[in-house]
Amino acid sequence: MSQPKVEIYTKWACPYCVAAKALLDRKGVSYEEYDITMGGPRRKEMQDRVPGARTVPQVLVDDTPYGGFDDIAELDRQGRLDAVLGL
Repeated sequence: MSQPKVEIYTKWACPYCVAAKALLDRKGVSYEEYDITMGGPRRKEMQDRVPGARTVPQVLVDDTPYGGFDDIAELDRQGRLDAVLGL
């Protein structure tokens, strides 16, 4: 089974972003990170891809939004994150 595409929108000095990336790192998952600290086209892209998203991080797996750190941490506690990540 190949690993799905994992993407994460982040901002500089965001503790939840650091925690989300650390969780993905512990899982051994590679991901594409998009820093939207200064706004710009990536911020608009995030809002287009995740309607209503106002905070970071925003984690997407194969273009499906899974929310932020609290959301993926809850999936992990439930034992469901590994399946989402193709592990």
